[in-house]
Amino acid sequence: MELEKRKFIFVSGGVVSGVGKGVTVSSLALLIKARGYTISPVKCDMYVNVDAGTMNPAEHGEVFVTADGIETDQDLGNYERFLNQELSRKNYTTTGQIYLSVIQKERQLYYKGKCVEVVPDIPEEIIERILEAGKDSEYTIVELGGTVGEYQSVLFLEATRMLSKRLPGQTVHIHVSYFPFLKNLGEIKSKPTQLSIRQLNENGILPDFIVARSEKLVDTPRFNTLCQNSNLTPEQVIFCPDVGNIYEVPIVLEKQEFAQKVLKKLGVDTIAEPKLEGWNSLIEKSKNLIDPTIKIGMVEKYRNIGDYTLADTHISVLEAVKHASIAKGYKCEIVWISSEMLSTEDANKQMADLDGVIVPQGWGSRGYEGKVQAIQYAREHNIPFLGLCYGMQMAAVEFARNVLGLKNANSSEVDPNTEHPVIHIMPDQEQRIIKREYGGTIRLGSYPCRIKEGTKLINIYQKTDINERHRHRYEFNNDYRDMFETQGLVFSGLSPDGKLVEALELPNHPFFVATQFHPEYQSSFEKPHPLFVAFFSACIEQAVLSEASLSSSEQSVL
Repeated sequence: MELEKRKFIFVSGGVVSGVGKGVTVSSLALLIKARGYTISPVKCDMYVNVDAGTMNPAEHGEVFVTADGIETDQDLGNYERFLNQELSRKNYTTTGQIYLSVIQKERQLYYKGKCVEVVPDIPEEIIERILEAGKDSEYTIVELGGTVGEYQSVLFLEATRMLSKRLPGQTVHIHVSYFPFLKNLGEIKSKPTQLSIRQLNENGILPDFIVARSEKLVDTPRFNTLCQNSNLTPEQVIFCPDVGNIYEVPIVLEKQEFAQKVLKKLGVDTIAEPKLEGWNSLIEKSKNLIDPTIKIGMVEKYRNIGDYTLADTHISVLEAVKHASIAKGYKCEIVWISSEMLSTEDANKQMADLDGVIVPQGWGSRGYEGKVQAIQYAREHNIPFLGLCYGMQMAAVEFARNVLGLKNANSSEVDPNTEHPVIHIMPDQEQRIIKREYGGTIRLGSYPCRIKEGTKLINIYQKTDINERHRHRYEFNNDYRDMFETQGLVFSGLSPDGKLVEALELPNHPFFVATQFHPEYQSSFEKPHPLFVAFFSACIEQAVLSEASLSSSEQSVL
């Protein structure tokens, strides 16, 4: 698309990280798309990491994987879940990517012998990537990671300033900033946002809109103070207090005509009404979910960080469960279970009241025994179980130990010297580890899977050939496949050549399905993933069964 016909929206953050830029970008992008426009969201991370793959999830949060196989920040997951739109590596860039590209170009004489400098060459590379990411879209919305005032963000802000100057009338800058509520004073403070706007001004940027993020609604006195001290008009301030469900944010923004104001600022004369009937219907449905509340245990090890918890380490799984919960119309409660603290005795105590169990992705040996214990409990007590990636691998280990009698069975990732490596490293990965080639080298992105006839999995997908996203280095060891099948375990999903196990299940269990792939990456608010919907349906049946059993017991006592 011709550059003069394209529009660019830049979104920065102020005061604190995690203020909600990603949800703001997702919501505004949805409101623009719902009006019939094409839009491409882009996330710019300030890390020197080339991608998010080597980042610790306990520090950075979940790593999201695109179909074309790049490990990204979790915000791309939000973009896809809101827009129901598949993104690619073009939609994600980091400081590391930028510098690596500039250095490679210098080595290739791209700059034709001139001195290569941080300014303007780094901002120019950022601009080039932004333009490339949105070349087929009418609107490109760019989220700048981090917080204004951090040293790392300066070059990205400079890139947006330069592009805005080159394309007058085609750019808008939105600043999402936090208004803290001080409980001891009983008031919201606007001063941090005022200072954040001033820092933006020092970078040559005058924000067109402020999205006021706060625990409570910013009141009139603070609102007036902000406008007076930050050179803003009331029309430029959009309020976005906390809501119970992030999918309500587009509705909150639409009531304030945020998208209309942005489009008008970009020179759009005729602004269509958004087509949000389906979205609004789901929001209403989410507010009227019925009991019993479905309790699902999430057995993991990344959430507890010091004295605090980081909920977004498994955000795609949580959202996929939420999508299924709304689709089925039942309330859901996630019960967090630390796999590091779980023993056989603890499993009996913590899991007795659960309606379902999920063991999500993970790495390494820490906490693996707790995951094995949890899977054993779910299998033996007929509790619906869903294993994802590492969760599938631990399901194989549990079955090998407790059904096949291979007491020392393990994954070679956990124990390289295990007598029975039912999970082992993929052949091409072994050499990569020897060479310390970790970043971006594992099995990543979308791969085909062929589903076996007569299985739960084919009933769920309603087709034999599917594509799902992967992120793993270890796989099921085919030397043990016959032994597993003899004892009743079914390998319900394989790679088309039959060499890689993609899914396993137990046919005589209410729901025991585990996948090497990550179905959570392809679940969206308007299109829940069928595997999560099927799992949640089994959890509902478990809850109803448990309630009926309890009622029967109470009546017998009476």
